[in-house]
Amino acid sequence: MNPSNHTKVAIVTGASRGIGADIARRLASDGCAVALNYASNAGDANALAQALRAQGARAIAVQGDVSKPDDARRMFEETEHAFGKVDILVNNAGIMTAVPLVDATDGQFERHFAVNTKGTFNMLREAGQRLRQGGRIVNFSSTALALNMPGYAIYNGSKAAVEAFTRVLAKELRGRDITVNAVAPGPVETELFLHGKNEALVAQLASLAPLGRLGQPDDIARVVSFLAGPDGGWVNGQVLRANGGVA
Repeated sequence: MNPSNHTKVAIVTGASRGIGADIARRLASDGCAVALNYASNAGDANALAQALRAQGARAIAVQGDVSKPDDARRMFEETEHAFGKVDILVNNAGIMTAVPLVDATDGQFERHFAVNTKGTFNMLREAGQRLRQGGRIVNFSSTALALNMPGYAIYNGSKAAVEAFTRVLAKELRGRDITVNAVAPGPVETELFLHGKNEALVAQLASLAPLGRLGQPDDIARVVSFLAGPDGGWVNGQVLRANGGVA
């Protein structure tokens, strides 16, 4: 990454809980100053930021809706004001609703593309203009794209665009030593994933992986840490399926 010895500065979107919270914890443990973005869950985001500061890390909670360009810009501004220029952007914020395509409402379609696609676009556009030389961008796709499961057409469509952004932006940022990659998790045991699923369905999904279990948020955080750190510097324009072998 950047050869200077400054403290790396990271923005993690959707960091109040679940995978995003574990990513924030991991990057903080890696020595980064971390801005934890949240849309509405101020309590959890502020509690996590406080806990990280109590452990000696530099951390702030930053409110913002990634689907709004002005909010994306403000997230960078607040982070820069607190810590200096940003080195790492992790585009974790996203939503997922499983619904057959023919039954999907206009609102469900628009919300998925507003958050998952436009939200990523908004943050990438800011990052492309503001990220420090030698920075790292990690987007979030999903192994659901490879599985083509019924009910996931809209969600998959919104994430397919993210994969396209990833591959093209990696080439557009030539000359700045910035890598752009995406992580595509399989089923991960989070509150969001478990909501509305009975034990039998959860067991069925866990059995998809040859490793015989659901992923854990820390499994994904470790992959992000690799891509955001010096050891991942030769990986660029790639989509890494972190799924235990599901696909």
